Amino acid sequence: MAKNELLEKGVNRIEWAKTHMKVLGKIRERMVKEKVFEGLKVGMALHTEAKTAVLALTIQEAGAEVRLTSCNPLSTDDSVALALNEKYGLETYAKKGQSNKDYYNSLNKVLDIKPDYVIDDGADLIFLLHTKRKELLGKVKGANEETTTGIMRLRAMAQEGALKFPVMSVNDAYMKYLFDNRYGTGQSTMDGIMTATNLVLAGKNFVVAGYGWCGRGIAMRAKGMGADVTVCEVDAIRAIEAKLDGFAVMPMREAARHADMIVSATGCKDIVTAEDIKVMRDGCVLANSGHFDNEISKAALEKLSKKHRKVREMVEEYQLKNGRKVYLLADGRLVNLAAGQGHPVEIMDMSFAIQALCLEYLDFSAQTLEPDVYDVPDHLDDMVARIKLETMGIRIDRLSKGQQNYVRSWREGT
Repeated sequence: MAKNELLEKGVNRIEWAKTHMKVLGKIRERMVKEKVFEGLKVGMALHTEAKTAVLALTIQEAGAEVRLTSCNPLSTDDSVALALNEKYGLETYAKKGQSNKDYYNSLNKVLDIKPDYVIDDGADLIFLLHTKRKELLGKVKGANEETTTGIMRLRAMAQEGALKFPVMSVNDAYMKYLFDNRYGTGQSTMDGIMTATNLVLAGKNFVVAGYGWCGRGIAMRAKGMGADVTVCEVDAIRAIEAKLDGFAVMPMREAARHADMIVSATGCKDIVTAEDIKVMRDGCVLANSGHFDNEISKAALEKLSKKHRKVREMVEEYQLKNGRKVYLLADGRLVNLAAGQGHPVEIMDMSFAIQALCLEYLDFSAQTLEPDVYDVPDHLDDMVARIKLETMGIRIDRLSKGQQNYVRSWREGT
């Protein structure tokens, strides 16, 4: 595609997203008017596509100097990155298909701005600041973290006393995980799988590894499209929940024997291993919706294969030594972004509204917060929820004074 066509495509995608991100739009109006981020430098590592662009531009329009790159080598929309650089004047270093070296070079270019705050997804920016870019730590006042995997890393850092600035756990806000992780991941994972394979889901034996909020969403959507869904879990409570939600529950080794498709969404490593691959049926499709590409063992696929080849743009066929064929989607990276367009616009509208408000909250509170991982304040969650209802044209009841007194009192009984 010619550069001018790619640029036009990116601009159109950003403007489409902006039109449909009405919650962030309401918040942006106030932030831009008040220039709430005037004089700040903000470094961002998020999946660089249209919805992210709207968040980055909101922060820029509210007064900050912003630099952006992706948090995954395969999750960039090159048309959006080009548009941000050439149309909107926002420095963006992301490019789809980066090597590991180029990916980290881009992260370092973002940090070269010497940010006051960082917005991260997976904690790679924050990790760099605490390892190879320690000279910048004294400048950074705080950060937001977008996803489950990043929060796991950051809580481990905080527990060891290694975290040097406060971090807002955007991932754990109700208005993020209840919708983004569940409905966003559910829909976008199906989008990525179908775009990559052009296969039907109805009638497939569909295995979901992990029954957190992302896994719940994937299982729900797969079931809704007619698949027979099995859940693999290590958490006893979640396993019971999956069973009562109507899904078969069993270990991965057993599930892999009859699976037509396996999707991992755990935030942990080594979910699909060599022993699982050995028992898979011919034609099994493997995909990952977790943040990093270590959930499905690519090393095991290589070792167990006689040869492999690309059969579609995002499908690698591995011919195993036992004669069967197994297909890996999107190089084991986030299938919903590497092969699809990521979460729906209206879903990311809520998540990125939380991001913008948390950045404002951090700038107001950072001097009083110790280095740790902090939950999003309830009033910000409630604000986003009420704006979302308003944009949907939905009204809800309110407690009367008598009801408010009742729920706060212990005196009334039978």
